Amino acid sequence: MQNYPIGTPGEPWGEEEKAQWKAQQTVKRSYQEEVLNKLFSIIPEGFELKQYGALPYDTARYPLYAVIPKSFDAEKPSALVTGGVHGYETSGVQGALQFIETKLAQYAEQVNIVVVPCVSPWGYESINRWNPMALDPNRSFYSDSPAPESAQLMQLVSDLALSLTLHIDLHETTDTDNSEFRPALAARDGVTHDNWNIPDGFYTVANTPSPQIEFQKAVIEAVKKVTHIAPADENGKIIGADVVSEGVICYDKKSLYLCGGMTDAKYVTTTEVYPDSDNATPENCNDAQVAAICAALDYLN
Repeated sequence: MQNYPIGTPGEPWGEEEKAQWKAQQTVKRSYQEEVLNKLFSIIPEGFELKQYGALPYDTARYPLYAVIPKSFDAEKPSALVTGGVHGYETSGVQGALQFIETKLAQYAEQVNIVVVPCVSPWGYESINRWNPMALDPNRSFYSDSPAPESAQLMQLVSDLALSLTLHIDLHETTDTDNSEFRPALAARDGVTHDNWNIPDGFYTVANTPSPQIEFQKAVIEAVKKVTHIAPADENGKIIGADVVSEGVICYDKKSLYLCGGMTDAKYVTTTEVYPDSDNATPENCNDAQVAAICAALDYLN
């Protein structure tokens, strides 16, 4: 793996290196224009916007919103949909917005659904995996988390006090995982990471202690109608993990402090779309995320 331009190889970053990294980050797109303006105009009847916090880097610029039912029915199962935990993974955010606009209302009779379309708006604007403190929100879902993106989302879920049956977390695997983000991670931590082959296609990440393979298969089968499924590499793996079913790998989400591990939901999956494929478009990636959400919700009924 190539040397990263910040820091000394083999030595973890200190505050100086983190500040140097932060100084290199720039705004590349608008959270207000691409997310909030859209979100404010697409809330279906029976739902409302709940501001559950704001990022301390700029509270006016980065308010945090969830779409929640105006009333919860204790007789229905409850589901959480999260997007944009990694802000650079565009279809996680835009797919969640598309689901809110086109599909949310039709599932409201069967399921209490909470949608958080953009957990990391600073990351969305700067097209980043990390937050300004060089922390990965998707490795920060634990008590007293230093990542405000993670801490405030966990507080929202706690405040809602729902017994969640389903949590689907929307992500992408991109070419920049190898070209930028994994080299940055190795440099920050003073370690070496081998690059993995970026899989060409959609896959899901199940939860190792309870993978619920039939549920994962249902998501894969639905997404097949929209986009192609990632094949295993020559070692039978996807991003270094064993393929346990077509397009399905497992991570222990709680031990890694992933967003998908923050609840005790029975059915948990992380979607991974490959937007850099020659066979994909932004619209196709958004459609795949929506198909995955709908398949997950359909599985509950």
